[in-house]
Amino acid sequence: MTILLKKRLIDLSTPKVMGILNLTPDSFYDGGQLKFDSQILKLAEKHLKDGAFALDLGGYSSRPGADHISEEYELGRVLPVVELLTKEFPDAPLSIDTFRSSVADACLESGASMINDISGSQMDPKILEVVAKHKVPYIGMHMKGTPQTMKDLCQYEDLIVEMRLYFSELINRCTELHIHDVIIDPGFGFAKTIEQSFQILRELEEFKLLNSPLLVGLSRKSMIHKTLNSDASKSLNGTTALHMIALDKGASILRVHDVKEAVECVTLSQNL
Repeated sequence: MTILLKKRLIDLSTPKVMGILNLTPDSFYDGGQLKFDSQILKLAEKHLKDGAFALDLGGYSSRPGADHISEEYELGRVLPVVELLTKEFPDAPLSIDTFRSSVADACLESGASMINDISGSQMDPKILEVVAKHKVPYIGMHMKGTPQTMKDLCQYEDLIVEMRLYFSELINRCTELHIHDVIIDPGFGFAKTIEQSFQILRELEEFKLLNSPLLVGLSRKSMIHKTLNSDASKSLNGTTALHMIALDKGASILRVHDVKEAVECVTLSQNL
């Protein structure tokens, strides 16, 4: 299984690691840590040296109950960083974590090469037209509602069946627009209880039927630290444990805060 990224074919038969760059002041783990260009460049360089195949930039906090911000405010956070990283690391693929078509379009015009949409195009359907125009890979996540409402929308008759239907419909819409590289993300913690998130991990292989690469975002999530009576800052060991399970069940991409440790998981999993 491959995706075309910055005119290069990326072979996902060996799983890849995506490094997170949070540009928000209130993200659940590392919000507010990247205030200056020097800090952004330092973390980006570390992620790339540690083995990240791409960097994921987000300017809109999607933690449960996060404040809603305007498109202009989000773009003001993200676009200068796209321009900065494109200049400093021209070969590094930049993924933009946004659900807004205008933000996606501006960032792709400025050098980004992939879109990571938490809403699977539900919050702004035009985002798929932007992706199709720029001919870039698209990551679509499963979520119900918005970051402000999702914690109250965890009711399902059959969680896995409903998620597979959701992804099938999303993939069909992408196919109609000639978007060829569609990556799916189960959305751990997004409109799911802790128990539902663990169910998804147990049954992750059920999504192989969709024949799309699977991105897993487990890094330091509340399902880990609430289960361990800890907090996000102490959840690296738990993250590593769940990453190995996800890799064993077919994950193609790990989206992480800690690239070196995730790359080590991939290396070890390849020897099983």
